[in-house]
Amino acid sequence: MDSTLQRRLGIPGATAIGVASMLGAGVFVVWAPAAAAAGSAVLVALPLAAVIAALNATSTTRLAMRHPVSGGAYAYGRAELGPTAGFAAGLLFLLGKTASVAAIALVGGEYLWPGLGRLVAVALVLVLAVVNATGVRATAVVSAVAAGIVVVVLVVVLALSVPGADARAITAPGAPAAGPLGVLTATGLIFFAFAGYARVATLGEEVRDPVRTLPRAVLLAVTTVFIISAATLIALLAGLGVDRLAESPAPVAELAGPGWEVALRIAAGIACIGSLTGVLAGLSRTGFAMARDGELPRVLARISRRTATPVVSDAVVAVVAVAAVLVLEPAQVIGISACAVLGYYAIAHLAALRATPPLGLGRVIPIAGLVGCLAVAFATPWPALAGVALTLAAGIGVRAVARHSRRA
Repeated sequence: MDSTLQRRLGIPGATAIGVASMLGAGVFVVWAPAAAAAGSAVLVALPLAAVIAALNATSTTRLAMRHPVSGGAYAYGRAELGPTAGFAAGLLFLLGKTASVAAIALVGGEYLWPGLGRLVAVALVLVLAVVNATGVRATAVVSAVAAGIVVVVLVVVLALSVPGADARAITAPGAPAAGPLGVLTATGLIFFAFAGYARVATLGEEVRDPVRTLPRAVLLAVTTVFIISAATLIALLAGLGVDRLAESPAPVAELAGPGWEVALRIAAGIACIGSLTGVLAGLSRTGFAMARDGELPRVLARISRRTATPVVSDAVVAVVAVAAVLVLEPAQVIGISACAVLGYYAIAHLAALRATPPLGLGRVIPIAGLVGCLAVAFATPWPALAGVALTLAAGIGVRAVARHSRRA
């Protein structure tokens, strides 16, 4: 039986998958904490986040074509920079994406059932973790349909908000006025809204002419999501104002008003469920890959004979995510997610630098991406930065002690 994947996807298909992967919970929630950090300068933070996302996706795509294996930057860092760098990337991914699960679940819970959002979030994590463990996967078609529903609802809401918009509110500074650090902080938070673009990099065996198709699909997907996000942000600023936006737990629903609130909340719930399914699958695969290589406890590499999925890794991710849902607020887990994922992509850029010839323009993208990731990561809220740094240091320390014990 032929085990080779067929190259059926062109640029439109790959772009659609990228947009579907990115357009999730972020577009409904990041604007409030970002506006609180940057005021109206959030309009500067959005394109900065989009540029960093595009740079990250480009380096990841190049590495995926060079190393067609599971594990993402964990595998790339391990291959190009060594086991310690790979472990650091894997740990940052697990931390960042587990925080993403908590953030997305909290957003979905708040939109689906205001007042009981935290309980709904716990239920979403547990139910989708079980679905993930059974081997059920959302297809590209389902993801595209879900993204299409979200786009339609957003377009309708934005169109209806035009009559009540106040153009002067878009550039009103709000209180307090933000400086460069506030803009970088907002950039890190908005970066969360572009999560999912790396999905395009996994399509190397399924697209026609991947060297040409993948970079173009990445650029088109990020550009499409940027346009949708920019339209949403401008409408929110014009309709709510900076200060009201910064304080809103569900700003898009507030902008929609009572008449469209139910439809908007359902669309947000669909977006969150789609995002959670994909993130949970990615987490279990990275945890499995690291455990298989001996970088995490071997029990996490245990595969169910019935479903052929890493069920122990699925369960551990769900338990940690539920704990985060119960004790943290959305803005906190978004900060942790952004900081950790930016660190993860910084390692990916280092790996891309190592894989790129020393001369030529090919090094511009990983260098620019590395600088951007580090600058924004260090500007994320200090509790998030401290938590990520301590977790990374502890993980590397425990790993060193375990490896020393095995050699003794």
